[in-house]
Amino acid sequence: MFSYYGKLSTELYDFTKPVGQSIDGDIEYYVERLQNVEGKVLEAGVGSGRVMIPLLEKGFVVDGIDDSPYMLGSCRERCAKRGLTPQLYEMRIENFQLPDQYEAIIMPTGSFCLIDNHEDSIRALTCFKSHLVPGGRIIIDLLLPNNFKAGEITTETFALPNGEGITMESKSIEIDWVHQRTKTYLKYEKWKNGKLIDTELQEFILRWYGIEEFRLILEQIGFRNISCSSGYVYNKYPTNPKEVITFEAYK
Repeated sequence: MFSYYGKLSTELYDFTKPVGQSIDGDIEYYVERLQNVEGKVLEAGVGSGRVMIPLLEKGFVVDGIDDSPYMLGSCRERCAKRGLTPQLYEMRIENFQLPDQYEAIIMPTGSFCLIDNHEDSIRALTCFKSHLVPGGRIIIDLLLPNNFKAGEITTETFALPNGEGITMESKSIEIDWVHQRTKTYLKYEKWKNGKLIDTELQEFILRWYGIEEFRLILEQIGFRNISCSSGYVYNKYPTNPKEVITFEAYK
């Protein structure tokens, strides 16, 4: 019934979030935190390369994994236009197997919250750890559902350069306090000359974590030297629920 980061979702994402567009300072933060990395970096949930491509252009060696073929297709096209040839893999985050190990594995902008159940999040973190070199680290962003309002419906309209347009309706379905998840339906509709030419429905589920809860999860998996930051200020302990929370932990 639902798509998952399909064709229209990818097209709209690329239009509204072009390569190199920093969201609240995330790209600058990751460049800073990776500045001493000499080995390979893996971006999990690489999408269409908004973060990866700037890292590649700054000289980092970055591979990417994602389970959306449309996002990866866009990423390949964007890289090719810039003469970049990273290794990109279509795999699920919770059970991937790659031939290399990495000095850092990153997951910016809350993408980890798209893993919507506890068991898969544990599998993903365990998989990350197994793909790190000794002394390697993960850097993961988390989000809190600070502005979610069940029943809220919003519609946005985007005029594309080719004369077509996309409307996106966001319908907040429910917040599950017990399982720490929010559910939203995203309906994408593409229009040309006033006629609907394509449509797509996505179930968008985000899972959130308590700060100390996530620290304990990392400790139980065997990570060490765990730090927590917020608002893309390193080691600034979270006080504002609207700010992105970033965990860093070493193998």
